[in-house]
Amino acid sequence: MLQAKNNHTQLNKTDPVGYNLKHIAIIMDGNGRWAKLRHLPKIAGHKKGVDVIRNTVRQCVDLDIKYLTLYAFSSENWNRPVDEVNSLMNLLKTYLTKEIAELHREGIKISFIGSRERLSKNIISLIKNAEEITKNNKRLQLIIAINYGGKEEIVCAVKKIVKKVQIDMLDIESIDDKFFSDYLYTSAFPEPDLIIRTGGEKRLSNFMLWQSAYSELVFQDILWPEFTKECLLSALGEYNKRDRRYGARP
Repeated sequence: MLQAKNNHTQLNKTDPVGYNLKHIAIIMDGNGRWAKLRHLPKIAGHKKGVDVIRNTVRQCVDLDIKYLTLYAFSSENWNRPVDEVNSLMNLLKTYLTKEIAELHREGIKISFIGSRERLSKNIISLIKNAEEITKNNKRLQLIIAINYGGKEEIVCAVKKIVKKVQIDMLDIESIDDKFFSDYLYTSAFPEPDLIIRTGGEKRLSNFMLWQSAYSELVFQDILWPEFTKECLLSALGEYNKRDRRYGARP
């Protein structure tokens, strides 16, 4: 177990990864490229990616991580070819139909963030059902970002706040960063301690723009279908080397 460098980050010896890390978020990139390298249709890469999700969830449970957020479908992903979008939506339906019972047995609570406006009624129904069935579970909070965009999330929060100010339900001087956070999709969850991105790109791609202000970022060159327990532990090891000062002097 790596030791804390200083008192800015408190070591929790009961925590398997070394620090008091509660929330990991992952940008799962590279399914399509993984399939292309193997001369397979893109959907084969996405299906393999679902297998990796299943394994990663189990690994986070074993590590006693309390929150895991997965960036599954961005608001920009609608610009992909129609057949690929349809395949992704069908894959989501399958996941919500077949995996929820197992997640529930494992004590995992599942939540979804993002706009539901463009989702089909069938998918929305499955989402609500999954959230209802698992709502009392406490072993791991699995958060799936579907039709999610960080900029849109912030704009939606601003609109809600402005409406309250306009009808004199809110004093503008009471607005601060904590107050603003309560209007985001993620209001019920802590901000991510660690954001992992696979696929080799080094950007957030409109993911958790507000919440990531002090998140530690780890970028890995492997494609998402290649993500293993060793990759997760490597990212956690990198996290343990970081000195989280939150703007304070060392």
